Amino acid sequence: MRRGNWKIKIFIGLAIVAFALIQKCNNSETNPYTNRVQNINMSSDQEIAIGLQSRPEITQQYGGLHPDQRMQDLVDAIGNRLVQNSIAKDTPYQYEFHLLADPNTINAFALPGGQVFITYALFSELNEAQLAGVLGHEIGHVIGRHSAERIAEGNFWQTISMGASVGADAGDIVGSIGQNTLLKNGRGDELESDDLGVLFMMNSGYDPYEMIEVMKILKAAGGPSRQPEFQSTHPDPENRIEKIKEAIKKYQKQA
Repeated sequence: MRRGNWKIKIFIGLAIVAFALIQKCNNSETNPYTNRVQNINMSSDQEIAIGLQSRPEITQQYGGLHPDQRMQDLVDAIGNRLVQNSIAKDTPYQYEFHLLADPNTINAFALPGGQVFITYALFSELNEAQLAGVLGHEIGHVIGRHSAERIAEGNFWQTISMGASVGADAGDIVGSIGQNTLLKNGRGDELESDDLGVLFMMNSGYDPYEMIEVMKILKAAGGPSRQPEFQSTHPDPENRIEKIKEAIKKYQKQA
């Protein structure tokens, strides 16, 4: 390769990296509900739209909605109770709670914008307070704008990787750094949502210690083959339990 061409490619690569860094700084904003500075590149309306567009496909993947309307009504009642007794009611998001028919997969999750899901497999393991803990945790993901943050972070590392690969074969290395960053932030998201879930439970009149029982259920569901914490996007349930206890004490002192 001619030296001049090599210099041009390096310059272009650095320019791409610089653009990504500037864009990330410009996208930084403080979440008014958590007071955490985040890299976000979409509006709340866009988050809502993504959630609504993704809802049908996600629902289908888990066997559709559960046919028992009484169970769905219970999920709605608890979810709405949590929203009305927390900062969630002051957000622009449209909270909807869905009981999925899947009888085998123990899972609960939230799409950006307020679409919250829980499988029947997990629902059937919980009492009312524990269900409130799970739904409160998922509302925490919505308020924390975790999906939007991950999308912005992924776009950032994709641009960085492209810039690095223009002048050298470094794309895989940078991509690996990006993945590790996303995994680390994912653990932080879970802990932040646990903290918010505890607060929402207490504000709604539920025993926050039932959140600890949820962690025990999740640990049992993982079985002996469960991955170590450093290989997973989720913190180990035992570590989450300690953080939950800290959150309970913190909010009890503030009450």
